[in-house]
Amino acid sequence: MEVCNGSDLVLLKALRRLVAANPTVYGARVRGVTAILRNAAQTTALGVCLGFAALLTARADEPAPPVKPAVSDEAATAVSQMGKTLLARDLTITARTISIYLDQSGQPLHIFHTMKITVRRPDRIAVEFTGDDGRHDLFYDGKAVSVFFPDSKKYATIPASGDIPSALNEAATKLDVDFPLGVLFGASPDKVLSSDAMAAWQVGTATVDGVECRHLFFSQKSGIDLELWVEKNSAATPRRLVVTYPLLQGQPSFVAEFTSWKTKPPLSDSEFTFEPPADVKKIDLTPAVGSETKGGK
Repeated sequence: MEVCNGSDLVLLKALRRLVAANPTVYGARVRGVTAILRNAAQTTALGVCLGFAALLTARADEPAPPVKPAVSDEAATAVSQMGKTLLARDLTITARTISIYLDQSGQPLHIFHTMKITVRRPDRIAVEFTGDDGRHDLFYDGKAVSVFFPDSKKYATIPASGDIPSALNEAATKLDVDFPLGVLFGASPDKVLSSDAMAAWQVGTATVDGVECRHLFFSQKSGIDLELWVEKNSAATPRRLVVTYPLLQGQPSFVAEFTSWKTKPPLSDSEFTFEPPADVKKIDLTPAVGSETKGGK
């Protein structure tokens, strides 16, 4: 993935824009244009409008029934416990992720990544992304977000401030580079999840990497289905996450498995500060260049 040239991976940023109710909750990682999923969403929306037009007209005079969230006690308790665990000040995490979507010919594609994540709340994060689309590193030091592409020896930096999700949203908007797990490191990750839930319950239990976990399901107001596996204990540390977009063609999805989740001693500022090597080139982020770089090589 590269800011300056674009390519063929279009999954999660398009999803973030299409499901605008939670633009930073599940995030996305982008390469190139978003035409595939945008067209899929438009097609889905048109079908819904045509299919239900008569029904809506017939029921125009009927008051809409109130929608009350149906969240089970088990799900609510587990998410609350998880939220407290995620508020640890210093964390290191490793995650394996898969992005699944349809390409232009309708063929399902699976894009794999590994993320090494270092966090110091409330305003420091560093992420090393390695996967099928190469490698890039993201740094936020409380004052700026930098993205470094070791393979092409290029980097970009923008001013940013605020908490981790706010800074990552700036990076998504201005650099076309997103971190799909950023919501986990906000001020209230549990409340972000539960506030959008129409329904949530515990499906059952399962063993993930030798650890017994609660398997939770959330049906979200924003049109997202979310499955979450958290350890079956008072910490409720997340072990697996699956996000599905059932309203989009092919029902694209994002899967993350956490292979480690460790509370660390106080981390130094150097962990989150990007010092460009001498032989790298800074990417020009002027509007003219930005318009050129989204189209192709």
